[in-house]
Amino acid sequence: MSNTLPNATRSARISGFHKMSPKQRRAEVESFAGLDASAAEQLAKPGNIDPHLADHMIENAISTISIPIGIATNVKVDGRDVLVPMATEESSVVAAVCNSARQCYDAGGFITSMSGTEMIAQVQLVAVSDPENARLRILERKAEIAALCDSCDPMLVKLGGGFRNLEVRIVDSRGGPMVVTHIIVDTRDAMGANAVNTMAERLAPGIEQWTGGKVYLRILSNLADRRLARARAVWPVAAIGGEAVRDGMIAAYHFAEADPYRASTHNKGIMNGISAVVLATGNDTRAVEAGAHTYAARKGRYTSLTHWEADKEGNLVGSIELPLAVGLIGGATKVHPTAQACLKVIGVSSAEELARIIAAVGLAQNFGAMKALATVGIQQGHMSLHANNVAIAAGAVGDEVSALARILVEKKQVRQDVAVEELAKLRGQG
Repeated sequence: MSNTLPNATRSARISGFHKMSPKQRRAEVESFAGLDASAAEQLAKPGNIDPHLADHMIENAISTISIPIGIATNVKVDGRDVLVPMATEESSVVAAVCNSARQCYDAGGFITSMSGTEMIAQVQLVAVSDPENARLRILERKAEIAALCDSCDPMLVKLGGGFRNLEVRIVDSRGGPMVVTHIIVDTRDAMGANAVNTMAERLAPGIEQWTGGKVYLRILSNLADRRLARARAVWPVAAIGGEAVRDGMIAAYHFAEADPYRASTHNKGIMNGISAVVLATGNDTRAVEAGAHTYAARKGRYTSLTHWEADKEGNLVGSIELPLAVGLIGGATKVHPTAQACLKVIGVSSAEELARIIAAVGLAQNFGAMKALATVGIQQGHMSLHANNVAIAAGAVGDEVSALARILVEKKQVRQDVAVEELAKLRGQG
């Protein structure tokens, strides 16, 4: 059978691609992929970021993709009302936070705290015949290591951050024992990856000299367990629909706490909210997600990031704790104009404050998902909102979108084929 793909005889080895302008790169991609005029025109749209900026943020840029930004209302964190920007493509995420926050608003909203703003960089040392002795040799150099690390970023030190502590672990591996040095650094209002990576790389030659071993990896850990954000809230039992709803939600939590198959989706729902705020503020969604899921398995098995119980009055009490390495300075947070605008909307003055609000959103998202699962099921609310997307995909425009979405929900058939058929009826073509 012959290959009929448009790029079947073309090579992806395009000389000098990285030196081209975005427009020139698009032309190459359009030719390679055989794009029609509609697709080519879509890639040429700049969105809400300047093409010049996009070209310098990543390599080989040809376009940008816009994700809707919604606002979560009703959110009260530590006594302060906030509007929270959330960037997501998934229906019902923003609505879930709004509804969940509303139901605990009168009970005080969310109370939050933070363990600190410290990050960890790791330096991996191998080929050491006496790992225990090497460990002590490194620990003996703590003052010297502190001075070296702080010299890497004087501005961080000036702002109150810098080296905080030193840990050295012996890790048994398939290739033999490894001596792993942890540099603990307070990165303040930065996520801190660049700062701690620089320190680790600067430290590596010294560790080799002191121990006679060989350093390979020297990089931060995304298990930022020195940077834990915590949030808790009380939902009055009367506000959530009574004791049966409360008990069903607690049973849902018990399921997630006990079973990794359930915990995976349970925590995914939490991250729906968290990642949306992380993305809207220009922070690193992959780093936050990696840290959260690793933290969920810290006790040897994967489990829930949240905890749910009833207080002595019978109200539902929820809490969350997870690593949240986010920043206000550096990376896309500092250069992306939409991220900067979202930070102004949320109105935070420190990375710690931002992390605490994000934790509250994660808890609210989890409440919304569990309540839906314990009552009407997740599909009723989600599909009601998803119906709009299906209507648009079927070709509905203007007022047709809401009208068609309503028909799909009423029929309980939120499907593309049904949408096409019902749209034809709306237009008098059926």
